Amino acid sequence: MLRSDLVFLRPLEADDLDFLYALENDPAVWSVSDTLAPVSRYTLRQYLDSAAADFHEVRQLRLVLCATATGAAVGTVDIFGFEPLHQRAGVGIVVLAAHRRQGYAQAALQLLPPYARQVLRLHQLHCTIAADNTASLALFAAAGFHTVGTRQQWLRRADGWHDAVEMQLLL
Repeated sequence: MLRSDLVFLRPLEADDLDFLYALENDPAVWSVSDTLAPVSRYTLRQYLDSAAADFHEVRQLRLVLCATATGAAVGTVDIFGFEPLHQRAGVGIVVLAAHRRQGYAQAALQLLPPYARQVLRLHQLHCTIAADNTASLALFAAAGFHTVGTRQQWLRRADGWHDAVEMQLLL
């Protein structure tokens, strides 16, 4: 279910420490992950130790996005903010800079809805994207997400306040 000719999604493993360290400490992705400072290996090791916890208990799931051809980890897909009563969760995706624009994120987002609907029993997925992040807006729109609104001055960056677009996919 979580595999295509281009990508597969898998759970975090203990040996993902170096990969996560590189991903979480890339300042280029901090603006989309609400990160302000580097993350230590110790903190990431603790996170990996608890990553196998049940989705319904911790209300989040991080999957490693891998290239099918090589098995190499190229990014992550996060399902977060799970609300059991409303059967919805947020989704975010990050691909390492060296692997962007190769179709990995698009392929991962095609795998996600059936899994979210059939396995996680979700009714909808949603995401928040900076209004000037045209690549992500196009990516999620191509995956079937629809714009449901814009939050004014929602995101703070070094150069000031920016709008955020809310998108939603009914499963």
